[in-house]
Order: sequence, then C-alpha cells, then structure tokens
Amino acid sequence: MTGFFLRAAFAALGLWLASVWVSGIVIRDPATLILSAVLLGIVNAVVRPIAIVLTLPITLVTLGLFLLIVNAAMVALVALLVPGFQVTSFGAAFLTALIVSLAGWMGSMLMWRSGRARS
Repeated sequence: MTGFFLRAAFAALGLWLASVWVSGIVIRDPATLILSAVLLGIVNAVVRPIAIVLTLPITLVTLGLFLLIVNAAMVALVALLVPGFQVTSFGAAFLTALIVSLAGWMGSMLMWRSGRARS
C-alpha cells in the first residue's frame, strides 16, 4: 500500500511539472492535483491494460511506440473525469504523459535504491 502512495506522489510531481512546463495543462488547486494523481494510478492499473490488449496489433506494428499514444489517452481520460484538470490538446496530453512517466521512472529508481523495490 505504501508503494501505491509513493507512486501517486511521483505522479503528482509529474503532473505538477507538466502544469508548469506544458502550456495546455491546467490544474486548478492542490486537491485537484492529488485527486488526478490517484485517479491516474487507478486508470493505469485498470483501464490501461485493457487498452493495451485491444491495441496490441498496432503496438506490435509500431514496435511499441503506440504505447505513448495509449499513455496520452489515459491522461486525457483522467482530465475528463476530474473537474479542475484540463488538457487542451493531444500534444499537451502527450507531453504530460511523457513527463509523468519520467517522474514515475525516477521514483521507481529511488525506491529501488532505498530497498523498497516492488512494495
């Protein structure tokens, strides 16, 4: 359970960075940021695997690059579900997905080094 909250914290960090760096991302307040990060974790755990299975042929043809589109779609889905979180374009969702993925990757590396791998 601690691992989920740590991952949500790094997703929140990534979403906050995206709201600062990407011009098409608007997050109204800190509560919206936290809700968006938790919901992004849930969407990535439930909806993303289904989307990956459904898009497996195109993912294989593009050698996995289509997964970037799937990640952007998950960010856009969360933006549709959370009031106060707005994504104005696909490009903004794409860059946000990249930033959140990098923040999550960095968080995973930090957790792995501290001995909390896969908790």
